[in-house]
Amino acid sequence: MNSRNLLVLAVFNVFLACLSVLSFGVANAAPAKAEAQPEPPNAEKIVNTVCAACHGVDGNSAVPMYPKLAGQHPEYLHKQLANFKSGERQNAVMSGMAAALSDADMAALATYFSSQQVRPSSAKSNGKGSLGEKIYKGGIAANGVPACASCHGANGAGIPSQFPRMGGQYAEYTLTQLKAFRAGERANDNAKVMRMIARKLSDDEMAAVADYIQGLR
Repeated sequence: MNSRNLLVLAVFNVFLACLSVLSFGVANAAPAKAEAQPEPPNAEKIVNTVCAACHGVDGNSAVPMYPKLAGQHPEYLHKQLANFKSGERQNAVMSGMAAALSDADMAALATYFSSQQVRPSSAKSNGKGSLGEKIYKGGIAANGVPACASCHGANGAGIPSQFPRMGGQYAEYTLTQLKAFRAGERANDNAKVMRMIARKLSDDEMAAVADYIQGLR
């Protein structure tokens, strides 16, 4: 073999050696470092710094004008927070609170409060045989008012992802919401169901059924 051929062979062998080293390096290279994922929301921290003052750490508000959130269906809680943030449900305080929450924060809070145990209350005067019970269980046929129990259940437990839990809720809060639905001030009910029903109720009927709901458990 002449010197020229020897030179070509030597160059080719060096090329193969370099290719082998390069291939080994690529195969064994450390994978690229994944981008840091955001920390999952700490529901308890948000509750303690934002929610507890009105709704209590465990979702059992001590003030009747603020609703109890404990035991509420997470889907309903998530929807209300999203509606406050978007403006679909109007409330100056809650809109401001929800504005800073991410969707993940809302989901975490909804899960947190739904897992808490609601503290039962008692009706003041609308117990068994009362006007409140009659409306809740049977509606008002003459006015086209359906029974509240048909959507919210006999004991006010509601139906997850469809109708909220009502049992044990403060009568003052429930009455305020019924009046808001009647006036159209609250308009985030599906298919306008609550707005249509509330328009057919008098103040006394609303107060009676709200009192009865407070005693459900």
